[in-house]
Amino acid sequence: MAVAIVSDTCHYLPRELLAGHDIHQVSLYVHWPDQTQRESEITDYDAYYERLRVAPELPTTSQPSIGDFLAVYEPLLQAGNEIVSIHLAGGMSGTVRAAEQAREQLGASAERVHVIDSATACGGEGLVVLAAAAAVRDGGDVDAVLERAFRARAQLTLWFALDTLEYLRRGGRVGGAQAWLGAALKIKPILSVESEITPIERVRTSGRAFERLVDLLRSRKQDGADAWMVQHIQAPEQAEKLAARGTEIFGCEPLVVAEIGPVIGTHVGPGLLGTGGIPSSLL
Repeated sequence: MAVAIVSDTCHYLPRELLAGHDIHQVSLYVHWPDQTQRESEITDYDAYYERLRVAPELPTTSQPSIGDFLAVYEPLLQAGNEIVSIHLAGGMSGTVRAAEQAREQLGASAERVHVIDSATACGGEGLVVLAAAAAVRDGGDVDAVLERAFRARAQLTLWFALDTLEYLRRGGRVGGAQAWLGAALKIKPILSVESEITPIERVRTSGRAFERLVDLLRSRKQDGADAWMVQHIQAPEQAEKLAARGTEIFGCEPLVVAEIGPVIGTHVGPGLLGTGGIPSSLL
């Protein structure tokens, strides 16, 4: 039985990469006072983040509906597939629970849908998804695909530096970095995602944050995690600089240099720079 990979929009992998690996996705939502948009339909990130910068109140975000999941699952099941559905950390979003609820409505077909909480987000989630897709490409059955996804997550490390904690504070998604609020809003925090936003360390300047990300990439190289990526929010020049430094370290270019979109961007704000990696043997 063939295996289909489903994810959500919060990996922010380029569309051509999704198409090339036959990855299906279910969109999260952004809610402004005057409109609701599927994240998958927002293509002008510059305009979105400009509006975010000046908005007196942040928009809200929400997970896909059960119906959204069923609209993706049902045709795949009807085509004879098993499904591995990999999603944004459950500690940050209800997306995984919505996927599970959709599966529960599938009756006898439910046993063919396998939902995974990636316990991460953005590029980290994307690397787990790509590892699962690689197992499908290699001809793996559903057990092999699940094993590859779990192994990728176990060997993944993801870091990101923020320009400010203000967006996390306003959006209520500060997670374990709660203790850094108050006066610490003036720092440049480096964080990770381990089911929720997890603080790693604090530095005083953007330049120091950048160099710490470079140091962390070196640690990934030493650990054998040579499939790496760079993501950013409204910081393309910094992302390219980090990609160049990483290329010197690894001797190869990143899998992805891409911008993070509105759902996660609403909660962390412009200026984010992130990186991470897994062993290339998983891809």
